[in-house]
Amino acid sequence: MKKTLAVDIGGTFTDFVEFNDGVVRTWKTPSTPQQPAQAVLSGLSGSSTQLVHGSTIATNAILERKGAKTVLITTAGFQDLLQIRRQEREKCYDLTPNRRPHVISRDGAISVNERIDAYGRIITPLTEKEISRVQKLALQSGAETFAICFLFSFLNNVHELQIARALRAAGLHVVVSSEVSPEYREYERASTTALNAFLQPTIRSYLDELSEKQPDLRIMHSAGGLTSAELASERPVSLVMSGPAGGVLGALKTAQASNLSKIITFDMGGTSTDVALCDGSPNFRNTAEIDGLTLQTSLIDIITVGAGGGSLAKIDDGGALTVGPESAGAHPGPACYGTGTEATVTDANLVLGRLRTEQLLGGKIELNLERSRTALGNIGEPSSSAKSVIEVTNATMAKAIRKVSVERGYEPEDFSLVAFGGAGPLHACELAQEVGIKKVLIPSKPGVLSAIGIGTATEVIERSETILLALSDPKINERLVQTSKKLESQIQDDFSSIGKKINLIKWSVDARYKGQAHELRTPILSPSDDLASSFHKLHEKEYGFANHKREVQIVALRCRGEGKNPHIPVFENSTNNSLNLSIEIEGTPSRLYSRDNLPKKVQGPVVITQSDTTIFIPPGWQGREDDSGNLILEYKNSE
Repeated sequence: MKKTLAVDIGGTFTDFVEFNDGVVRTWKTPSTPQQPAQAVLSGLSGSSTQLVHGSTIATNAILERKGAKTVLITTAGFQDLLQIRRQEREKCYDLTPNRRPHVISRDGAISVNERIDAYGRIITPLTEKEISRVQKLALQSGAETFAICFLFSFLNNVHELQIARALRAAGLHVVVSSEVSPEYREYERASTTALNAFLQPTIRSYLDELSEKQPDLRIMHSAGGLTSAELASERPVSLVMSGPAGGVLGALKTAQASNLSKIITFDMGGTSTDVALCDGSPNFRNTAEIDGLTLQTSLIDIITVGAGGGSLAKIDDGGALTVGPESAGAHPGPACYGTGTEATVTDANLVLGRLRTEQLLGGKIELNLERSRTALGNIGEPSSSAKSVIEVTNATMAKAIRKVSVERGYEPEDFSLVAFGGAGPLHACELAQEVGIKKVLIPSKPGVLSAIGIGTATEVIERSETILLALSDPKINERLVQTSKKLESQIQDDFSSIGKKINLIKWSVDARYKGQAHELRTPILSPSDDLASSFHKLHEKEYGFANHKREVQIVALRCRGEGKNPHIPVFENSTNNSLNLSIEIEGTPSRLYSRDNLPKKVQGPVVITQSDTTIFIPPGWQGREDDSGNLILEYKNSE
């Protein structure tokens, strides 16, 4: 039987989960940021292994601006589009704003004399002479790839395709906006096309290297599903939340095994924290912003903040304590790892006794308490500084939880917190208490849950098309039927190309009240559903009101095809350790257990160690393991 190896590359560690005929094996290795494929290939164990993979390589390429030299080809008069953007100021009181540039500079744009209007009608035809001029300029530019984005091409892409054919005939690599992002909003569409073109050579080279070793390679994308290496190479912008999406899937499946469906996922790794809300299923959104650059792609609604175990603690110029977003990363790492010198969140947890020197971190790293105390001593008294570092970190993560819950119309107290990642279980109870959550779930393998989610995911392919019609428009039903058939056919073809079958089709519309500037992604049963009713209900949930007399406009139709969804395996805890010790945490008598040696109930304060994480249960909390091997923690306080 073919083995499946799931790999999740993080900023600090690369996680591996191997599924082999009912036997599951997990391990971690330090990430290799300069050569990300190296960490992945080192974990392969033969040609019989199917590789499923989540990665931050696309996100990192954007953050570091390390991609192909790219030229934007756009409608005359719009060559400044990527510089002007939406004219929004990130810091409204900064009189000298200096935002990071886009991946394409103003000098890297070619304007084209053509024009299509807002109804898809040709106003200025594209002539053969103009096509030849653009082709000549493109050849002279020395660019590696070209992003073509014309005004209103989502309604009529004839001019984009004419230019694309000419450039491809000249041997140039081209990305076309009407193929990558056939949706309205000119800046978002241009930015997405530019980023896709910028990333393609890097991502294709990386995936080709892996595919040579593993031809049956599957990649996790931001919308919470697997795709082929070929399709991922064509749409690398879909990979920006690859690893975090796997974590949400793993958390949701794990929670469902414990009969919990309303959850907030809390994934705290070495560099950052990812938070998402699932009310039976994940929430989705259609746009994301990476380092100030907007892209249109379907993705799970995940909020990321720069708070992780390796986040650096410093005193700023105003004398205030800051934690993150800078991180010690895999190298040099926290001070307690033996190579770093600056204080981190991990060092604070060690000084407070929540991390223990009795247990090797990850089964390999011996923690040095004195180095942590020395590093925190540069901030202030070590124990006091450690407490402050934890408080600041928890406050940052609490804001993220409120953003995906309260700001989306949900009450945190109605949800359980699923904590995972290497550092999540250390902070889960205090964080839950801060936002009003009464129940916390710690999976049996929290440190590698993102990799587990990736390894147990199914193929997912999404396609969309702009509609821009009011529900009262007599053409709306015909347009919805026509578009739905087109999208479903595209997805059927994509599934066939990777040798898979569709198990489920899901539909949604982007809808808004006429006159609104932004829309809501509204789940529907089918394109013939009562769209107005579905939208009114969602609008009332999100914003507290619905205007049933206001006309509803459908902006886009979305189709999501899903393959057969495998079940998540049940893991047996095994740390090869039987710790059961009396300890002190901040002067309070406590207990130290290993995960495989827990009593039926534990009452905080307690520290629980296992190979991939450490769990801290503060006073007022008690826990038990359920039949699925998950640790359920509840805030009881001591009445």
